[in-house]
Amino acid sequence: MEKKKYLQLMGLSLASVSLLAACGGDSEESTTDKDGNDKQVLNLVESAELPTMDSVLATDSVSFNVMNNVNEGLLRQGPDGELELGMAEEEPVVSEDGLTYTFKIREDAVWSNGDPVTANDFVFSWTSLATPETAAEYSYMIDGVVANATAILQGEMEPSELGVTAVDDKTLEIQLEKAVPYFESLTTLSMFFPQNEAYVTEKGEAYASNSDNILYNGPFVLDEWDGTGLSWVMNKNEDYWDADAVELDTINIDVIKETSTALNLYDTGSIDRMVLSGDYVQTQQGNSDLKTQPTSTVAYLKFNQERNGEETALANENIRKAIAMAFDKQAYVDTVLQNGSIPADGLVPEALAVDPATGEDYREQNGDLLSFDNEKAQEYFDKGLDELGVDSLSLEILSDDTENAKKSIEFLQGQLTQNLQGLEISLRNVPFKVRLDADSNQDYDIQLALWGADYADPINFLELFHAENGNNNSGYDSAEYNSLVESAQTNVTDLESRWQDMLDAEEVLMEEAGIAPIYQRAYAILEKDYVKDFTTHLVGAEWSFKWTSVTN
Repeated sequence: MEKKKYLQLMGLSLASVSLLAACGGDSEESTTDKDGNDKQVLNLVESAELPTMDSVLATDSVSFNVMNNVNEGLLRQGPDGELELGMAEEEPVVSEDGLTYTFKIREDAVWSNGDPVTANDFVFSWTSLATPETAAEYSYMIDGVVANATAILQGEMEPSELGVTAVDDKTLEIQLEKAVPYFESLTTLSMFFPQNEAYVTEKGEAYASNSDNILYNGPFVLDEWDGTGLSWVMNKNEDYWDADAVELDTINIDVIKETSTALNLYDTGSIDRMVLSGDYVQTQQGNSDLKTQPTSTVAYLKFNQERNGEETALANENIRKAIAMAFDKQAYVDTVLQNGSIPADGLVPEALAVDPATGEDYREQNGDLLSFDNEKAQEYFDKGLDELGVDSLSLEILSDDTENAKKSIEFLQGQLTQNLQGLEISLRNVPFKVRLDADSNQDYDIQLALWGADYADPINFLELFHAENGNNNSGYDSAEYNSLVESAQTNVTDLESRWQDMLDAEEVLMEEAGIAPIYQRAYAILEKDYVKDFTTHLVGAEWSFKWTSVTN
């Protein structure tokens, strides 16, 4: 296949990667494969649990990273961000109007139980994604893209009427609602992966509950995951259609939330790659293993405007503005993160996308929209308190229970209480999966959240806070913002007008302080020199192990 550039494709994030087996480069115990060759084993740590392995229901980067390596869609993101063939045997045939895509499923594609991968496997999973009863938070990715998805999600049509058809076992036809410039990129994402209907039906509620109740069609298979998400193993899938390209035999991953613990494991040769943060970065200056990995992930404070059916103090725009402007972002990245991350004064990250007319980067063009200003912050806060008829507020910040997350909200607590007289802040650190549940149930006041790009278009960030988006979960509902986002979602012919809609939408979101942007993430990475071709992406799943190897 002639490689295609992925619309400037660049990728998603969370952490890095585990323990268990012997280190790929420093092991004294030599393990061998069936041919007597040394096995290639990569040992990594993750910073958060694995919440789910149901590709239709997943919403987090940990799940997406694992799924990207044990399953595969029609296309996959290559080492340089280009699109490569996955389950598709050849490039799709696209109609002249750009509304019909026909994919041929490769003949040698099989599931880990030996069943062939068929066109119906895609029809089944995509239909499930678009079915209202599934309640998939990522259903918005198919909404307005595949024909009839919107009407189905609104209960106006039956799921069987979705514009996806298995012409025969190996021919998949997709009808789009409108021409979508980045449609082929979407097929690399987990929510568009296939599922074996007979297997899913047979397993019922047990499906994807642990590694023994899932089928795999990617470079690796998942083992030793009991559903708690605390550790897992990925082993090479010998039945994968491109198994000859896969060099790693085993990837061991454990959840380690303390940087100090991970660093000790790295220094003793128990793990091969890790993410550093804070003061630990400074201790590694001069270490040839130290690298910087850019990402498209933006961290922000999410303000919950409705809790338990009642409007909260954060429904007040002046209170939101006050909090958004009351902490020093530069001090935060310099003292807490120390890893190359940069302050963010808008939602859309740098280097994601450029103006179709001028080539100017979106972030540079829209500039700094919501910056640190403690004097203005106090003015907004006093005005908000007056509007609420109170003289003080007590709010809680929710975050993950990682070492870095704890330090982050402690910093924010100090800044907010120092710069906003009359504000008290308490802190709640919980496991990653618990935070996701709290977000879904809108059981929080302020949440430290992050988003990394699924594909290289500003709409992927902006649509998050449309009132009907499944990821909103904050009560933010702006008629002007909703209208601009909807226009950008539907207008795919006048690209300059669409671009302006996206610029304007972000301005509205920041003017109303729907969220409070904090920073754009970079990673400080320690990686052993014997790890080769560890592939990272700036959009989509964070990493791919298909091309990675360990040299002895």
